[in-house]
Amino acid sequence: MTTLIKAAVTAALAIAFGSAAAADNKQECVSMVKKAGDFLAANGKDKTLAEINNPKGLFSHGEIYLFASDHVPNWDSSKDRTITLAHGANPKLVGKDMTDLKDADGFAFVKRMAEIASSKSGEGWTDYKWPNPVTKAIEPKTTFTKRIEPLVISCGVYK
Repeated sequence: MTTLIKAAVTAALAIAFGSAAAADNKQECVSMVKKAGDFLAANGKDKTLAEINNPKGLFSHGEIYLFASDHVPNWDSSKDRTITLAHGANPKLVGKDMTDLKDADGFAFVKRMAEIASSKSGEGWTDYKWPNPVTKAIEPKTTFTKRIEPLVISCGVYK
């Protein structure tokens, strides 16, 4: 019975600390995106994109990094597009149209991020499933997106 109680307490602590760590990571995402907005206002678009692309720069902390896009709305919403302008973890995505990208369940999460950026508040969270480069498993991820003219800046964390 003692072993069962220890296992239950260990599991409860892991959940509690995991939830606290996830909350801290979400707050770090929001802070990093807002910091990028301040950097953008002070330094302009080109320097901001260069800094986001720098894997050892201000906007890359381990598995938490920024990416920036240029959501181009069109009068015909089926032709809206989202082009990656900077990516702190994968420079091969820069210049790519990510509009139709879907997660493991077929959810068009990039379109959802574009909807959030185009909304009145211009910011919010998107939940989706994505391969974790560390574990190689498909895992739940959440990404904070904020429209900071002339960019859409995002930061995601695995849950």
